[in-house]
Amino acid sequence: MSKFLLITVWLFIFLAACAPSSRNTISKPIDPSHPRVDALEVTSTPVGDSLIIDTNLYRKVSLTDLPVSQNGNIILSEGLYESEFKSYCLQPGTPSPSDRDAYLQAPLNSYRKEIVETALRNSLSQPNLDQKNIQLLLWSVVSGSNYNKLSWDVQSTAEHLLTRKQIFQLKGGYAGVVKNVASYIPESNVKNVYNQMNNLFELGNSSYEAYERIAVPSGASVVHHPEYKKEQWYKQPEGYYVRYFPSSYKKVKVQVYVPKGIIDSTGMKDGNFVLFDPITMMAIPANSNAQRLGIGAPVIDIIRKVILIESQPRVIQKKPETQQPPKTTTPPKSTKPVFQPQNS
Repeated sequence: MSKFLLITVWLFIFLAACAPSSRNTISKPIDPSHPRVDALEVTSTPVGDSLIIDTNLYRKVSLTDLPVSQNGNIILSEGLYESEFKSYCLQPGTPSPSDRDAYLQAPLNSYRKEIVETALRNSLSQPNLDQKNIQLLLWSVVSGSNYNKLSWDVQSTAEHLLTRKQIFQLKGGYAGVVKNVASYIPESNVKNVYNQMNNLFELGNSSYEAYERIAVPSGASVVHHPEYKKEQWYKQPEGYYVRYFPSSYKKVKVQVYVPKGIIDSTGMKDGNFVLFDPITMMAIPANSNAQRLGIGAPVIDIIRKVILIESQPRVIQKKPETQQPPKTTTPPKSTKPVFQPQNS
């Protein structure tokens, strides 16, 4: 009987480990030598030189001056905005951005996307955490490295940014017993890059520069699509515009333009706030094989106003007017004495 139970347990673990996880799969493996700028990945529309902004009418204001929702989304209003954000390499084995690379916005897409997004999101409220340790954590996540081999500093960073369930998954719990990161890596030099990073984590190398030399190789990026320009704006479905200017894989300047007429006098569009969430997006190269960047906290940490946003638009109903009964006027009582006739 005990032998039968043991076989059953092992069979269950094997099937759970080998089952494909819908959360950790993507439609196509990312080959960094051929950047994707197709409609499957990019939801924004390139505008190019057709967008002219009157800089006399719109002065650049920091995005950090705008209020945020309880989830960290920036609540947009009419104007031209710009801020620098901490950014993170999500595609090891590709060169750092340079002045020749044009960048656009695409939905966050990586191996273990939910864990990467959680780490980036929670970094907003943890400005004291070292950016290098966050980057090492993200490199270990996207390369499928052994969590138990991470340094104490990186594991401590993970405990600040991730949930217990996510850390359990990274340690190999349940379906994470068997790594399926191999399905994300195309048959190219990138697979060798991931293996080299895994070896560093296994050896417990404490030098950040050692990881950086593998994940961010020196040399210029290869431009494949020269028609995409660095200054190009990209129109979002909500009607506002975004563009990205990375100075390295560690920092990116984000510009947002909200033209007049997008938002009504109540600060909304069709009864909802217009939200910009850089965390759920990533900056990807439009014309070259440069780094794919996850967006983290603003470079300058400030306290911003938080506005609670309901899941459904609130409909304000007018209070019914209470009808007052019509006023009746009664003639005032006469103060003149009444004379009664006397009988003679």
